[in-house]
Amino acid sequence: MTGDWWFCLKHMRVEPDEGCPNKDRMGPYETREAAADALKTAAERNKAWRSGDKDWDGD
Repeated sequence: MTGDWWFCLKHMRVEPDEGCPNKDRMGPYETREAAADALKTAAERNKAWRSGDKDWDGD
């Protein structure tokens, strides 16, 4: 199955589809490993977004 894994921000752990409310989670992710990397993935995306924003603004 795909999309069954979430990263819970309240408990800082990977959860299956049955878990905390979605307001407290990141996901869904296709694999448990991808959910475990949720914070790293978000940090990388934020860094890329900030870099692109600087290029757009000419900073």
